[in-house]
Order: sequence, then structure tokens, then C-alpha cells
Amino acid sequence: MDVEEMAKKATMKELKEIAKKHDIKLGRCPTKLKIAQLIPEEELEELVSKK
Repeated sequence: MDVEEMAKKATMKELKEIAKKHDIKLGRCPTKLKIAQLIPEEELEELVSKK
């Protein structure tokens, strides 16, 4: 599964929480895909697999 598909399955709130945990600055208007590309891929996969 690629990053784009995983971003669609995750919620914006969950993605922002992971980014905040890693001190990633999101900018002014982040999209789910942009956040998904910035956070570690292992955590993104773990988040999507929980659902």
C-alpha cells in the first residue's frame, strides 16, 4: 500500500497527532497527503493497520 492510499484511510486528527509527537512543522494549510509524506512511514502503516 502506498502513502497516498494510507493517507486516505487515516483521519486528519490522527495524522496531526503523529506529526506533533515528532515536532514536525506542518505549515499553513497541510493536506492529509502532505502530512503522511512527512511522518515516518512505519507509524503511518501502524495507524492504518489498526483500523
